[in-house]
Amino acid sequence: MSTRRETVRQALNDSIGFRSAQDLYAALRAEGSKIGLTTVYRALQALSDAGEVDVLRTDDGEAVYRACLTDEHHHHLVCRSCGKAVEIEGPAVEDWAEGLAAKHGFVDLTHTVEVFGTCTECARAGVHA
Repeated sequence: MSTRRETVRQALNDSIGFRSAQDLYAALRAEGSKIGLTTVYRALQALSDAGEVDVLRTDDGEAVYRACLTDEHHHHLVCRSCGKAVEIEGPAVEDWAEGLAAKHGFVDLTHTVEVFGTCTECARAGVHA
C-alpha cells in the first residue's frame, strides 16, 4: 500500500464516524502533511474499491468515509448531528432485497441501506440536525 494511501487510512482509523474527503484533507494538512486533495480522493477511492472503507452519501449527496470495522456485509445507523455510526445487520432487508430481485429476474444483487437519526448523546444534549 502506498504511503499516502496509508496516511489516509490511518486518518480514518483515528476518526470517529464518517468524514468527507475535504475534512480529511484539512485535518491532514493541519497536522503538517503535504498531501494534496486529489491524492486524498484517489486514496479514498482505492480504499473503497478494496473494501477497506465504508462509504455513504449524506442527505446533500456528499460521499463520506469511515474505516471499515468488519469484512461482512452490513448497514449503518448514523447520527445526523455528530456523525457517530453503528454497523448493523439487516436480515429482513437482505430477505426483502433478494425476494424483490428474484421477483423481477435480477441477479448479481448489491445494495446499501443507511438509516439516519439522532444518537442518545446528541438527543440528551438537545442537538438535532
